[in-house]
Amino acid sequence: MIHRTVTPRSPRVIASGVLLLVSLAALTALCVTLRIPMADTLVYRAEGAAVVGGTDLYGFTVTEWNLPATYPPFAAILFVPTTWLPIPLLKIAFVVGNVALLALLAHLSFRFAGMRSRPWLPLAATALGIWLEPVFQTLLFGQINLALACLVLWDLGRPEGAVGKGFALGIAAGIKLTPGFFVVYLLLIGRIRTAVTATASFIGTVLLGVLVLPGASVDFWTRRMFETARVGKAWIVDNQSLQGFVARVLRNEEPGLLWAAPAVLVALLGLWVARRAHRGGHTQWGLLTAAFTALLISPISWSHHWVWCVPLGALLLAERRVWTAAFVALLFTARTHWLLPHDGKLDLQYPWWQQPLASPYPVFGLALLVWVAVRTGRTTGTVALPTQRAGSARPAFEDEPEGRSTDTESTGRTRRT
Repeated sequence: MIHRTVTPRSPRVIASGVLLLVSLAALTALCVTLRIPMADTLVYRAEGAAVVGGTDLYGFTVTEWNLPATYPPFAAILFVPTTWLPIPLLKIAFVVGNVALLALLAHLSFRFAGMRSRPWLPLAATALGIWLEPVFQTLLFGQINLALACLVLWDLGRPEGAVGKGFALGIAAGIKLTPGFFVVYLLLIGRIRTAVTATASFIGTVLLGVLVLPGASVDFWTRRMFETARVGKAWIVDNQSLQGFVARVLRNEEPGLLWAAPAVLVALLGLWVARRAHRGGHTQWGLLTAAFTALLISPISWSHHWVWCVPLGALLLAERRVWTAAFVALLFTARTHWLLPHDGKLDLQYPWWQQPLASPYPVFGLALLVWVAVRTGRTTGTVALPTQRAGSARPAFEDEPEGRSTDTESTGRTRRT
């Protein structure tokens, strides 16, 4: 007689599933009540329509906020399918797709952290992750940040000898230039093959853009990519990059060298910390350090770009740093920058004590670089990975002996994607 055994995890799976359903119901009610505009989705649709119609890709503006296209021509080609659906269905598709991508990112993040596969973990993480400010803003605007994070984390999480490793990273950089920073990181840690593959993949996206949209390609690569103001105003609280932080602290709309010089220093510091972390066996922390450094030094890092808080939380949980993970979750849920007055140019008038509240992510990002530097410096030469239970799978990012290595590799105030 065969007896069916109910594992202790079953109640957790049920509870997590119920939590996810409640969270999705609340999200749906909020979307319907607020009639969220999903402005960036409309921009993507307009980009796809420009490709289909042969109109000027960088000559239009859409929505009540007059938002232009800012991505490379390759991205516009990928957006062509958005023109196949009416706008209401397109918005639903983006919300559903982003929730699914959040679940995938949660799964990839736990694998990245070396945690055992437990069905309830991604369910619970998705239910709670919806309300993290970067994730919620991604849903609110109909953004593609979760898709890009999934591409990078999946690709760099594969074994070093995996066929085509780096290809997805190059695609992500072809859609949005910021992921290209990981190529520099890969070169520094000696992953030349992956870096070359990513570069070749990126060049392929550029060439496809030139083939399909030659005029738009010349326009973007010689002119539009340098127009930071086209993306949005750097000093508004929406921008959680180092430039936004400096602009608000100095009350200067265009900080120029006062931002550029610190940005170069932060880039060098971040790359140094990431390289040292990797060489010391902290491969996960090396990759996350590179990700947060890229967010810091980018001229514009809207708050919804900071979805890398999801893998960060997973890694902290894997290391049993529960209170630190709770702090990170609170920080990325609190929305302190939206609670401050930010109409007009009030963003440039905050007193000193409100500056950390106006720039929580760059302040946290800088603190994270210092924390990782101190932590990895104390334990150089050791492999800081979560404790594995007997019979559990080997972490995907754990380094192998030499010769068999695997590695890790808001408003609508003129804000843009």
